[in-house]
Amino acid sequence: SREAPFLPELLLRAGYTTCAVDNLAQARPWLGRGFEYYINPSLRRMLPVAVTCEELNARAVPWIRAHAAEPFFMMIHYWDPHYPLNAPPRYDGLFYQGTDPTDRRNRSMEVWWDNPLGMLARDTWLRRPEGLITDMDYVVAMYDREIRYLDDHIAQVLETLDQEGIAGRTLVVFIADHGESMSEHGIFIEHHGLYDCTIRVPMIMRWQGVVPAGAHLPHMQHMNDVAPTLLEAAGMPTPKAMEGRSFWRTLTGQEAGEGHDRLITAECSIQAKWALRTDRYKFILAREPDPYGTPPRELYDLYDDPGEENNIATAQPDLTGAMEAELEQWIADQLQALGRAEDPVRSEGTSLRAGLARLSDSM
Repeated sequence: SREAPFLPELLLRAGYTTCAVDNLAQARPWLGRGFEYYINPSLRRMLPVAVTCEELNARAVPWIRAHAAEPFFMMIHYWDPHYPLNAPPRYDGLFYQGTDPTDRRNRSMEVWWDNPLGMLARDTWLRRPEGLITDMDYVVAMYDREIRYLDDHIAQVLETLDQEGIAGRTLVVFIADHGESMSEHGIFIEHHGLYDCTIRVPMIMRWQGVVPAGAHLPHMQHMNDVAPTLLEAAGMPTPKAMEGRSFWRTLTGQEAGEGHDRLITAECSIQAKWALRTDRYKFILAREPDPYGTPPRELYDLYDDPGEENNIATAQPDLTGAMEAELEQWIADQLQALGRAEDPVRSEGTSLRAGLARLSDSM
């Protein structure tokens, strides 16, 4: 909606020069709202995806130097780490302790080949010149190399702020849109599922002399809280229509503060599920069966089982029922407030099931 408050627009109106180094507005033009400068490195490429860190920094670093004297808001969207997990050759050999990633006797990824998504990966980016990768540990090492590659280029941006003498008046925020499952729950090299390996993402902030080094927020925060927090850091009010709440005063030690005691998340990509998470428990409710064969209801004790490996939904029927009722009531309240009749996760789940069936039939 054009009426929905959007962080770049608010900052632009307040006098900030706004810039995005990104390419997602090609697919979703609304993502470019509020950016005075929108630098899309992929316009020169045949495939407008998976832009490298070098390509992004080649645009971002000169822009920072050119605008260092201005108050600015910049978003750099790094694709890495992202399949096909092709870190440059200088990172080859890092993090892998095995001897042969294509050893056919290694069966650690075999279960994935029966999944339509696994078959697709097997026939595309996992088939390398040296052969088909069979060792899951090697794929994890490839992912870790991508993280190191990203780290090195974030360091370049931080060094630029230092060199320009603006690190002391620049808030740097590192966040991610999702994590990754590296075989957890039978999900290989994908960001599907409402497990913490996918939905619990990093949020790291640096502002020299303002944000205390090593400060940690002990309570749950939500991605919706980031925009209000940045607005408060800039001395600006949060619009009433903006969801989320600022944790700026807590982060900077001005007050004790608290996070959320409950978070609700949903997925509608390969799985169609809702989840209710408290500090201790997570309840996951499926609207449709998924390709991984997970049960329709899952309950995890995150204190005793942080890896979410032991589903206690059957063993704890009262708690499962209470959390399901709370989740369904929240969904019903939201539908009523928005004037909608059908749960979108349920309706999208029906389309997902049909699409996955077509994908499986084509393999």
